[in-house]
Amino acid sequence: MPVRSLRSSVLRWPDRATVEAAVRAWAAATAAEKAEVCRVGFFGSYARGDWGVGSDVDLIVVVERAGLPFERRAIEFDTTPLPVPADLFVYTLEEWDRSSGSGSQRAVADEVVWVLRR
Repeated sequence: MPVRSLRSSVLRWPDRATVEAAVRAWAAATAAEKAEVCRVGFFGSYARGDWGVGSDVDLIVVVERAGLPFERRAIEFDTTPLPVPADLFVYTLEEWDRSSGSGSQRAVADEVVWVLRR
């Protein structure tokens, strides 16, 4: 979360190294809790290095299979331990493999920084 400096009113936002370390720890904990998790990565401004105050982290979780429709899967994951807000997208292996080769998904697939693979 943003931290107010004691000497000014400027908010300091977590940098990429801080966010990446937190995402790695979150990914390891999530994978330990949920055996179906195959991959975890982040994309967007933190992956590109153009994040700023107010940026969120965009996460991709790839699971073996899912019991919920795509738009409801993220509710099964708690991202509150992360130091910034997160947008979470949960794909099955089949969905990720099928969609990552075309259009805007291809751009996301090229940008993802994978922090966990199993």
